[in-house]
Order: sequence, then C-alpha cells, then structure tokens
Amino acid sequence: MIRTLAALAAVLATLAAGMYLGGHPAELPGFLRDAFVDDSASLNSEAVELIEDNFYQKVEGSKLQDSSLQGMVRSLKSRFSHYFTPAQNQLFEQATSGEFSGVGMTVVERKRGLLIAGVFKGSPAKRAGIRPGDLITKVNGRAIAGESSDLATARIKGKPGTFVRLTIDRAGAPARTLRVKRARIKVPIVSSRLRRKGGRKLGVVGLSSFTSGAHADVASAVRRLLRRGADGFVLDLRGNGGGLLEEAVLISSLFVPNGTIVTTKGRTKPRRVFEATGDTVTRKPVAVLVDHGTASASEITAAALHERNGAPVVGRRTFGKGVYGQVYELSNGGALNLIVGSYFTPTGRDINKKGIAPDVPAKDDPATRRDEALDHALTTLARRVNRG
Repeated sequence: MIRTLAALAAVLATLAAGMYLGGHPAELPGFLRDAFVDDSASLNSEAVELIEDNFYQKVEGSKLQDSSLQGMVRSLKSRFSHYFTPAQNQLFEQATSGEFSGVGMTVVERKRGLLIAGVFKGSPAKRAGIRPGDLITKVNGRAIAGESSDLATARIKGKPGTFVRLTIDRAGAPARTLRVKRARIKVPIVSSRLRRKGGRKLGVVGLSSFTSGAHADVASAVRRLLRRGADGFVLDLRGNGGGLLEEAVLISSLFVPNGTIVTTKGRTKPRRVFEATGDTVTRKPVAVLVDHGTASASEITAAALHERNGAPVVGRRTFGKGVYGQVYELSNGGALNLIVGSYFTPTGRDINKKGIAPDVPAKDDPATRRDEALDHALTTLARRVNRG
C-alpha cells in the first residue's frame, strides 16, 4: 500500500512538473528539451516567456500568442488567408447568427478596405447615398485595411436600429464618414424579369449570392420566363462575390447539359472534377453579365457557361479569386481561415489574380438611371438568338 501511494505521488509530481516545464521550456535541461519539446514550439514558448518576464512593460500572454499567429499567416503572403483572434471569431459568429443586421450592400475585399459591388434598393446604404465603386476604409473609426472581408463585414453588422459609422472613399472626392442605421435586410437572392430587344423576348435572371438552395430559385425563375416566351437569358452576376461551390455546379448545370464544370486541387487536397448534374432547364442561348465584384463561385459559373456553351461574357473583368479556403477552429477560441486549393475552369485555366476578361466590354454609369451594361448584354444576346 505504501509503495502504491509513493508511486502515485511520484507520478503526480512528474505530471505537475511536466505541465509546468511544458509551459516554461527554457527551464528544461537541454537534453530533456530536445527529447520532449518540438523545436518550433520550444522557440515560440521561449520567446513568449522571455518577453513576459523581461520586457519593461507588462504584456498579456494571449496578446503575444495572437501576434505570433497573425505573423505566421502574414508570412504566407496569401491575400485570403487570415487568423481570427478569439474576440474576432466571436464577432464573426455573432454576425452570422441571424441576430445581427446590416445596411444592405454587397462588397469585395480590397487591400485598403471593402469595395462596394452592389447596393440593395430601399436599403439604409442606398438612402445614405452609398453606391457601387465606393470604398469603405474605416468602420466606426477603425481602419479595416488588411482585414478579411468576413471580419470587416461583421464589424458593419449589428443589432437593428443601432448605427454604424462608415468612412467612404470615392474617386474624385474627399473621404467622408456616413452614419448609417442598421436594419434587417431581406436579401433578394434571385430576381427576374422579361425584356424585349431586337424583336426578341429575353429573360434577365439576377443572382446576388450562391447560398444554399439558390439553384432551385434560379431554376424556378428560368421556368417562369420560359412560360412567358423567353428566347434566351442574361445571367446577371454583377456584384456576386460567390458562395458555395456546390451551388455553382448546380446553377451551371441548369444551362450546361454535360461535361466538366470545374476542377479543384490543393497541395494536400486531391484533384476533384465536378461534372454537370444533368438537370438542365434550358438550352436556349445565354449571356453572362459580370463586373469587378464577380468572384469565386460566380467566376466558376461564368467560365463554365462560356467554355461549355459558348455564352458571351459581357461587362468588366471579373475579380480573379480562383482559390478556395477552409476554416479551422483553434483551441484558444480563435480560428485560421486558410486557402487550401485552387479552382480550374473546364478547359483547365487558372483565373486566380487574372479574372475573366469580357468578350464584350461594358460599364454601367451610376450617374444615370439607365443600366448601360445590361443593355449591352441584351443586345449581344439578341444577336446570338437571331443568328440561331
């Protein structure tokens, strides 16, 4: 019995010492540090310990840890890879929980902030005078340069009825700060209408995001327009920053009857080929309308329709996000959002940082009520329909 208690006490003492020395590797003898502590972990912990013990001002260990992780991710020089601190990760989770609201706009990440890609009709952003092409550089006085779009948009969101201050840069005008009241925004995922051009009835289907179930809404819109006599379709993907890969494949398959839609591959991720699902709704001619805010899943769809169906691309060069990421939760409550692979078009093109160049360049003038870019897309489509 005495031997058992003595052995147990020894084990507990060893565990206690191990826990202490594991967190203080600099105090381990060299041969033990080499045997039990990973070199990189030891060096990191040693530096943190030296700073905590010797720096002339008190520094929180968690702050040093966050800075270390942020430095690691920055060293990757990957524009869309980010480390979220525990506080930032909590903010992001709250902003996507449905309890918080926004101001009604779509954005694209830029180095200096968030580029406004689209503004919803009747939204607080619209009433405040925000328009596509504006650049948000600060939220509530805090610069958002270098932040991920997920985190920056989470800062903009908040409880309905509260206010957010947005600092806006607009070409040819001085920076200004707007106080915008948040509200619950009903995001119009899919919009549709019938237009006449060149003696033809043409359907226009707008898609704002590749959210779960979006393909069913697009299919319904296309079928309604077909019943009304649509001879062809403009798929408007302007300001659409992407979303779910699966939705991009399903939506492309509504127009593309067979063949490869997209291929993905990463350094540690196997090559995957996504084929058309066979759920084609129409084989009538299609034109794709894009701009600088067209990114990721939107670019997958635009490329698939262009390369598989010969659909003309109208508008401006797309964003060029040909990579995809994955979020990894960390034990400290933070998270790593890492780019893990690339997308390739049906013909094998890598569009990352290049985007998709339009066949028919067109630009909308925000100062006019007319949608010049859409008019160009309709004219292009009508010509294609008339050629048969």
